[in-house]
Amino acid sequence: MTQPIIWIHGDCLSPRNPALEEYPEAPAIWVWDDALIEEWQLSLKRLAFIYECLLELPVVIRRGDVAKEVLAFAKEHNTNKVVTANSPSPRFDAICDEIERSVELEVFEVKPFFDYDGYIDLKRFSRYWKVAQKYVFD
Repeated sequence: MTQPIIWIHGDCLSPRNPALEEYPEAPAIWVWDDALIEEWQLSLKRLAFIYECLLELPVVIRRGDVAKEVLAFAKEHNTNKVVTANSPSPRFDAICDEIERSVELEVFEVKPFFDYDGYIDLKRFSRYWKVAQKYVFD
């Protein structure tokens, strides 16, 4: 089997992404999810931040339906395996289900930044950080 491709998503935009660490030579893809951008009303500032993060990673950047673009990228690289990092997003589960209908999918667990079981509003970093800093620095 050929090496897998790596699907990079917004919940693990790190050079320490476990999929990148496990398969450092594998081609990787990021897909701008127009539906998510509209649904979450992501600001231009947030989009620019994400783009700057992507510039630090060895990824091909595309736009469109995430599952379709990931599957097309896998086909272009003649592989039947996609690897990615886990995400708490319900949208992630739906995309994974669609990908798994066509190819094997391996999802790596991500070591949490801190342990927390409560609700955190993830639409803005400042709201996340307000909760996180209490656990990180205490």
